[in-house]
Formats: sequence, structure tokens, C-alpha cells
Amino acid sequence: MAALIALGSVSACGGDNIPGWRGSSLAPSPVKAIDINPVPREKVRDGGTLKWGLGDFPTQWNQNHIDGDITSVDTVMSALMPAPFRSDERGQVSFDLDYVTNARVTATTPHQVITYTLNPKAKWSDGKPITWADYAAQWKAMNGQNKAFRVDSTIAYENIQSVTRGASDHEVVVTLAQPFNEWQSLFSPLYPSSANATPEAFNSDWVNKIPVTAGPFKLSSFDVKNKTITLDRDDNWWGDKAKLDKIVFRGVKTDMVRAFTKGEVDVFDVGASPDEYSRARGAWDAVVRQAAGTDFRQFTFNGESPALSDLRVRRAMAMALDRRALMQLDLKGLGWPAVTLDNHFLANSQQGYRGNAGDLGVYNPQRAGQLLDEAGWKLSGKTRAKNGTPLNLRFVVPSGVGVSDTEAEVTRLMLRRIGVGVTIQTVPFNDFFTKYLIPGNFDVTAFSYPATPYPISNAFDVYANGEAAKGDDMKWYSNLGRTGSHEIDQAMYRAGSVLDPAEAEESVNTADELVWQEINVLPLYQTPQNVAVRSTLANIGASGFYDLKYADIGFTS
Repeated sequence: MAALIALGSVSACGGDNIPGWRGSSLAPSPVKAIDINPVPREKVRDGGTLKWGLGDFPTQWNQNHIDGDITSVDTVMSALMPAPFRSDERGQVSFDLDYVTNARVTATTPHQVITYTLNPKAKWSDGKPITWADYAAQWKAMNGQNKAFRVDSTIAYENIQSVTRGASDHEVVVTLAQPFNEWQSLFSPLYPSSANATPEAFNSDWVNKIPVTAGPFKLSSFDVKNKTITLDRDDNWWGDKAKLDKIVFRGVKTDMVRAFTKGEVDVFDVGASPDEYSRARGAWDAVVRQAAGTDFRQFTFNGESPALSDLRVRRAMAMALDRRALMQLDLKGLGWPAVTLDNHFLANSQQGYRGNAGDLGVYNPQRAGQLLDEAGWKLSGKTRAKNGTPLNLRFVVPSGVGVSDTEAEVTRLMLRRIGVGVTIQTVPFNDFFTKYLIPGNFDVTAFSYPATPYPISNAFDVYANGEAAKGDDMKWYSNLGRTGSHEIDQAMYRAGSVLDPAEAEESVNTADELVWQEINVLPLYQTPQNVAVRSTLANIGASGFYDLKYADIGFTS
């Protein structure tokens, strides 16, 4: 659950080419999708050291481990580890030719089969080639059959029947149990077979160390005490030579803007704080690059709470909240346009995005009041009540998160207009998920969900129907809204399995229309990225869905 909070499908076509998720022409993005100061490689200066500030310094550097699914880990490991595919700023994926020269669906009956052709030049930093055995080992670790592997997620891996050697060690044949059109999400990142050989290796070998790499940079030093990781250009890299000599990642717990101003870091994620944004913009030699990010702010309504178990009440809450006003307050001082998010699976900047909110996404307190009347919650003075019980919602927020405090207070004022009371409960940050959200101990809450180029595999568990447990209990897993339906499940299954690109696009939006009707998650907006960089830095900044090319990052002067 730690990966859910961010505070502060590609088509399975049978040909050799992998187009974008739907293979259709792109509609313009309603928000800026990327801002990285793109400069051709030949105009980037050779040499130099980039000092990169990290907001935290984790201990687990196996990104596939439950404790390694952290932004800082992804930032560092993206310079060091393989991935078969890379994404552009609109979430369209293509081969990463440094690792994979071809990957395609080679059979659909009786099972879907994917054949990968690996770049024969690709090898690990210990000299071993990257082969089918690395793919097979990762599948066995990640498929959920051995619970001793503390994996971040088994999604997609549990659908694999086998991973075998093809015509050579550099051909991987993956057979799926069920059709899956987001198969490009698999094996990203890829870790060496040694990391996945045993649960002990998976869980422990990457704690406070990075044993093996395979990227344009290699590990030079790992200093836990001073919270720094130093990378050197890897002269054994078979792709485009890295422009930088070194990258030094540094964990900065205190004042990142101050560290930036003093020249201790050259790039860092400013976050969503208007004060930090303003200070960073005013720093020496600073540019704050801004683009649509890879998470979205949302409200979750607990469908099992007594007040919200009636669908009419949840729909009333959606229509009584002015999402645009909430967004404007959240992002005040950041210079970001007020564009609401009207899709649960696709972010505004992604290919295939379509707004499916309909009337439920329009601020309409009058209709909200009518729905509450129909549900039996009648106005009695200034507050609605039913059978003598006042309608009051408990809005749970984590301590120390200013944006959540603002959202809860504004929600209280907005719902007061239609006779609904809101009690704001601030809970310890570390207890927010474990003691409140996961057990369903709340009525309303707010946090950010991640978005990826793979909308169904990313969000399936968030909207999937619960499973019957003992008595009348239900197990909801990652569905914190605790409502769902067979129809939503079937729509998501279809959206993730149809192999025709146009049909896949339509199916995702059909699933989204059904989720909107349920109102367990109310999307607000795609969160902007604000990244402070030196003015002479190229090919780095607010990248959105775009996978940075670390070999191309450097200084222009």
C-alpha cells in the first residue's frame, strides 16, 4: 500500500512492430505532457558530474520487492537496470533496443505466446550475458506461488504458464494462461537471475547495496552513512555512451531547496508545495520544469460505511463537491491549469484518454440534495437526518500532509451547504493505511494513486469486486472504496485481454464508465511534476510518462 500514496496497454499485436497502445493517431493532450529541455546528443557536453537530490534514502533496492516500490529507488535504478520497453510522454511504449531487438505475439491459440529477441550484446556488470534464464527466474519469483518472496505485486506474472528458452539463450518464449494485452508491462525492470534465485536473495541481497547492474552507468560507491550513491559511466556499456562522467544521488531529509541553492544538488523533485516551488524558482541558476505527472489526486468513499452504503448518497457527494475549486486550492501558486481528471484508468496526458464522468463530474449541489432526499436523508434545520440519525461523515487524513488538511476542510464547508456534516480526524502518518484505510475505518479520505502506461494492470485491484469471506464479510484487497460489481470486473478483464487496439481503447473507457457509476473513487486531477534543475542541464526535468534516457542527460555548457 505504500506505493499508493504520493503525498506532498499497450496492444498485443501480432506483427514485428509495436505501435502505441491503440495504434491510432494521438489527440492533443489537455495538459503539458513533458518538459525536459530536449537537446540532441551531439550538442550535449561530454563529461561532468550531476548531483541529484532524493527526498528519501531507502534501504531496499530491489524494485520488485514490496519495500522497494519507491520513487527514489526507481530514479536510481532506471540508470542501472534493464527494461524491455520504454514509454514516451503520452504513455506509448516501444522496444528499448539496448535490451530487446524484437518482441511480439507469436501465437494466440490455444494460448497467447510472446517471443522476445534479446540484444546479444547486453550483459550484466559481472560479465554474464542477459538471457532467457533471467526472465524465467523473475517470473518464478514474482508469480505468487512461493509466498516467501516478498513481491510488490503478482499482477500479470501470475498469468504466465511458462517462460522457456527459444532458439537460443537470447530468445525468450513466454506462454500466458489467459490473453493479456498489457504484456509489455512484464519484466520491467528486469533483475538478474541471482536476485531471484531464492527468497533470501530476493529479500536481502539488495538491502543497502546494488550488487549487479546493466545500464549506461555502473555503481561506484554506496555510502549508507552519508546517504549517497555514486555512479560512474560504464565503459562496457554497449549502447550510446553516457554523456556524464558521474551521477551522485544524495538523500536530503532537511531543506532540499537550501541544498540546491548551495550547489549541493543540481536537480530534485520540488513536489506540490507552493512555498518550495517559489523558493526553487528564485534560487541561483534555477529552472523549475513542469509537466503532468504519473499520479492523480482523488477522494475515496467507503461504500461499507453506514452513511455511504447507499449509492445515491455516494453520487450526491460527488455532485456536491466542486472538484475544480478543490484543485485550484490544492495547486494555488504552482501555475498549473485547472483541468479535472474524468477517467479512473487513464490520465489526462495519456493516449486514449476520454472524459467519462458525465453528470457525476459536474458540480450540482441542487441535484445532490434531491438524491439525498430520495435516499431518506431529510433536512432537519441545517443538518440532514434519517430515523433520528444525523448525516455526518468522518474524513480521515494523515498528519503532516497539508494538501489533505485543505481538502478535508473545504469538503466540510462544501457539504455543509447541502446539510451534511463532516468530522475531520487526523491520524498518525504511519497508521493511515494500516489502521484506517485497509480495515475500512473511515468514511472519506484523500490521497494520490499512481498512473502508468498500463492502465488495467495498474488499476485492476483498486476497482475489483470483493471476495466472499466468513459469514457476511468481504475481502477487498486493494479496493479501499469497498464497492464493486461483476460487471466492472468483466469490463476490466475484457479491457486487459482484447488484442485489437481500437477495441482495447474502447473497452478501457467502457470499464471507466461503469466505475464512475459506482463512485468509490472520485478523481480530482492529474498531479503536476515540478522539478528544479540547473539552467544548463539537458534531457532531464519533468518527464511525466516518458522514460528518461540517462545516457543523454548532461550539460550544454
